[in-house]
Amino acid sequence: MTLRSLLSAANRKLLCSVYSRRVPLLDRGPIVSFGFDDFPRSAYHVAGGILESCGARGTYYAAPGLMNVSNGLGDICTVDDLQSLLSKGHELGTQTYLHSSCREVSLSDFKRDVRDGIQALERLTGHHHRGFAYPYGHVTVGAKKALRDLASVRSIFPGINGPEVDLNLLLANRIYGDIEGAQPIRDLIAENMRQKGWLIFYTHDVRPKPSQYGCTPALFELAVSESVKSGSRVLTIDQVLGEIGGLPALDHHL
Repeated sequence: MTLRSLLSAANRKLLCSVYSRRVPLLDRGPIVSFGFDDFPRSAYHVAGGILESCGARGTYYAAPGLMNVSNGLGDICTVDDLQSLLSKGHELGTQTYLHSSCREVSLSDFKRDVRDGIQALERLTGHHHRGFAYPYGHVTVGAKKALRDLASVRSIFPGINGPEVDLNLLLANRIYGDIEGAQPIRDLIAENMRQKGWLIFYTHDVRPKPSQYGCTPALFELAVSESVKSGSRVLTIDQVLGEIGGLPALDHHL
């Protein structure tokens, strides 16, 4: 193991141990959730349809300051997309207003950007959205402390949540690439069945030629169908929180 990997493992252990909000999953698993970061339109119009065809819904994280543009992930979501997905029962969360990394801006600027993102989505949709995913997956001790009263905060640290769930650092596993990446997904679903845990997957764009941070429709459809076939319940993050009793305080400290 390299020095860099040792330092990374130590940092992750520290981040998982501080400012946690742990609640028991009890016997509610196995559960699988699907999240989409940066909210490209394909994540809704392609992957959303796949989920809906199985009677399931997803959790979408938007950075309002990046809406209505095109970048390496394809076209990013519009206001109409926000309204449409909410009307169909999907969950909407934020990733700050400008998709700021907590490692690259001051803590005060990061908190301001988190607050601006929440308030912007509230203005655009008429609803208060307090599910959050760390932009770029970057986490710091200060950021974790600052976000401790949001409803849920999702990382990109891999693993299965349970038997206790840290609502301030939910573990999540990427779905990237094409169908050749199917076996690790199957293995995670099987392990989650054994543990009776809560498995969260995330990706970005979902299209035939995805970015390096996205996946093909074929791979995403396999992940959903394998989850359903396993007997797991496919729920949004907010739906799981409704079951385990994650009741946050107001985010007045941001």
